Amino acid sequence: MRIDHLTHFVSQYGYWAVAAGCLLEGETVMVLAGLAARRGLLDLPLVMALGSAMGALGDITMFSLGRWRGAAVLARWPRLLGYQERLNRLLARWGAGVVVGVRFMYGMRIAGPILLGMSDLPWPRFLAFNLLGAALWGLGVAGAGWLFGHAAEALLGEVHDAEKWIVLALVALLGGVALWRWWRHRA
Repeated sequence: MRIDHLTHFVSQYGYWAVAAGCLLEGETVMVLAGLAARRGLLDLPLVMALGSAMGALGDITMFSLGRWRGAAVLARWPRLLGYQERLNRLLARWGAGVVVGVRFMYGMRIAGPILLGMSDLPWPRFLAFNLLGAALWGLGVAGAGWLFGHAAEALLGEVHDAEKWIVLALVALLGGVALWRWWRHRA
């Protein structure tokens, strides 16, 4: 794929990828969107806002699932029971601030909101802290992608021939990490 085709593809469908990718996991998509924003293909504040909004929507959906069908979720994935006990202890100690932290805990991005939905955490508190966590997450992860692009430019200058290989290597690395995480949690 030529770099101009990739550039056109990202500028055409980048926001859709951010919206779809951030409903569940989204870290890989947000880092790449931040990198694309650094290259001028996407608007960084829009990437941050869209990623935050879709991440919050995904968590609200999972929280609702926990409220509605939490017992069925635990029956399907009994390994989550240990996480539920630990999350309830954290809620008792740290309060609703755990809602913000769950977004940043490895392996808890989907399970965390489901387990929070099974707790006695009130909807308004969950919603407020979830929106705060989503905003911090969107700013931080997309910002990290933008900073990575800035650092790569500083190190490599304007080396356009290497640009596509750097992007492809980053996509492969982040995709490999996402695949490994999916495979690891599947078992």
